[in-house]
Amino acid sequence: MNIKVIENFDGSFTLDLQAQTILFGLLTGETFLQQVAEQANCQTLTFTQILFQPVPYSPNTPKGMPAEIEQYHQSPEHLIINVPPNFMFAAKIFQPSRLCAIYQKQN
Repeated sequence: MNIKVIENFDGSFTLDLQAQTILFGLLTGETFLQQVAEQANCQTLTFTQILFQPVPYSPNTPKGMPAEIEQYHQSPEHLIINVPPNFMFAAKIFQPSRLCAIYQKQN
């Protein structure tokens, strides 16, 4: 079996305003924020309104995220989560099939 390394992957995407509004509402829901904060062992979280599409491993993207997002991966003050599939469905987002959201921790 050969493994193919992808040199370039376009992870850009656009959400229409209605889908974005629904998704942001779900990602900032009080119950959801409490559950995620509890799992992250912090008092509260604030959604940064930054979303990104996970990208395949490549020499330029070794963490599976666009290079400009890696600063959040290394930050102890931020949390990156996979957007739950049921949120994607509720917002009628089918392309891209996966998204990640970035939150800022408040301890």
